[in-house]
Amino acid sequence: MFIYSMRAGTVRFIAVLCVALAALITLIAFVPELQPTAAAADEGVNFEGIRSNEDRVALLAQLGWQVETMPLESTTVTIPREFDKVFAAYNELQRREGLNLSDYGGRTVERYTYRVQNYEGYEGTVLANLLVFRGRVIGGDISSADSAGFMHGLTKP
Repeated sequence: MFIYSMRAGTVRFIAVLCVALAALITLIAFVPELQPTAAAADEGVNFEGIRSNEDRVALLAQLGWQVETMPLESTTVTIPREFDKVFAAYNELQRREGLNLSDYGGRTVERYTYRVQNYEGYEGTVLANLLVFRGRVIGGDISSADSAGFMHGLTKP
């Protein structure tokens, strides 16, 4: 006859291990991957590895924008967890570019603003905004500084 006994501590350890494993599997299955699907990727634009000012200027040049070499502004912003009407419209603009800010809700990101020098058909000040999270461009826009102006995605219209 063979008898095996387990202490309560061993049973508790195995139960905690099983719960942790189940939680890990659930996270892997249901948490979205935080990477842009990039419509611009079809054009060979890489939104990753953007760590320095030179990388940001090079990315904008790759998208066809000539900008001043130093940003006008560099600040941190927090992407809201729940989007209001205005931010939902802005995210729709990002989605058309192959990016999606809803994956970054509640996260603090860097925003860099550059003056565009080669925007055709508009005489006023045009700005390029890039949203960067951990070396990856997660959003951005080209807009006029005029309150009655325009805003569109990073790719040229």
